Amino acid sequence: MKLKIISYNVNGIRSAMRRGLIKWLEYENPDVFLMQEIKAQPHQIELEDFTRLGYQGYFHSAQKNGYSGVAIFSKLTPDNIISGCDIEKYDLEGRVLRIDLGELSILNTYFPSGSSGDARQEFKFDFLKDFYGYVDNLMKTRKKLIISGDYNICHRAIDIHNPVSNKNSSGFLPEERDWISSFLELGFVDSFRQFHDEGGKYTWWTYRFNARTKNLGWRIDYQMVSSDLARHMTEANILSEAVHSDHCPVLLEINLPD
Repeated sequence: MKLKIISYNVNGIRSAMRRGLIKWLEYENPDVFLMQEIKAQPHQIELEDFTRLGYQGYFHSAQKNGYSGVAIFSKLTPDNIISGCDIEKYDLEGRVLRIDLGELSILNTYFPSGSSGDARQEFKFDFLKDFYGYVDNLMKTRKKLIISGDYNICHRAIDIHNPVSNKNSSGFLPEERDWISSFLELGFVDSFRQFHDEGGKYTWWTYRFNARTKNLGWRIDYQMVSSDLARHMTEANILSEAVHSDHCPVLLEINLPD
């Protein structure tokens, strides 16, 4: 079975829809569409626009209105839908949503940002530790995993426009970069880097300083694929032409064995 999966931090689903998200989605036509930072409850979204395209939506919204939250729109009917990671302080913020399609599990994740101050950076470090443990445990029963979303971390120097000046910035701290390395060692492949080894390819740009036009960006959005599935990948890319958000989508195509 061939699957096309797109992951996208939309920075507000209603705002992205006003900017032409649905027309773009119809053109791209993924089998599974993952969104982070939807900033809405399901009843606040015009779901008929998605159902018209053949999608069923699943949501894990934050308790706080207008904040965080993740959603999965799928043309395939999941066998199982799991909201959250059973850790209350993260689940209240709507950061993890999982669907199972046969033996495959797809996780939609929105990692915390630590850029607003020390307290949130500590919250982020806690999340990294706890999420690692959650995935390590999940792998005991679910071997075929795709963990997609906004990780809010640049892994390597080629993933950020100015690694020297950002060496002490949240999202590029040594501890965060080391976490990505250890997460990959747990048994995952950075799908984009499997196909592309060049720098200058980013998924997020600040709205300030005309950064997107100048390509002063960060690559913080990933589709991580469990190692035993990696050989079945056929494409992974960054869809930088999509401009509904300060992020852009990331694409994964994979031929799943029958």
